[in-house]
Amino acid sequence: MATITNVSLVTVYVTDQDAAKQWYIDKLGFVEGSDVTMGDNGFRWLTVLQPDHPELEVTLMVPGPPLDDNLAEAIRRSMANGTHGALGLNTDDCQKAYEELTAKGVEFVQPPSERPYGVEAVMRDNSGNWLVLVEKREFDPTTVDWNAETGCA
Repeated sequence: MATITNVSLVTVYVTDQDAAKQWYIDKLGFVEGSDVTMGDNGFRWLTVLQPDHPELEVTLMVPGPPLDDNLAEAIRRSMANGTHGALGLNTDDCQKAYEELTAKGVEFVQPPSERPYGVEAVMRDNSGNWLVLVEKREFDPTTVDWNAETGCA
């Protein structure tokens, strides 16, 4: 029996493929993977990847076909109002990465904050997607006030 060996592709919906490609390359240090126009309808297959992990490509896709119109519109609305999640990115120093990315003009909606699993900051890409930047630490459930975290009493 064949086994699945790893995740190789994830999709991030964007409003403009060219602008998104430049943002991920210029701001986050990704590199171009593929950039191919296919078929008579002009469908564009565009990927970027983090150079140290070329096995995982990020497809930068405009919401539209092959999605149905209702789903594509829902994705566009969630990007426009800043509630569409996209990626989690690991770093070895969240505070330093935050400072460097802020200097490059990256918009953060949450500065580095302590969490039970490490230090986390939340940024937006140029399409409105939020990206989580995490400096992982071993999870310690005893440091969590579960009532405060969940809003439950």
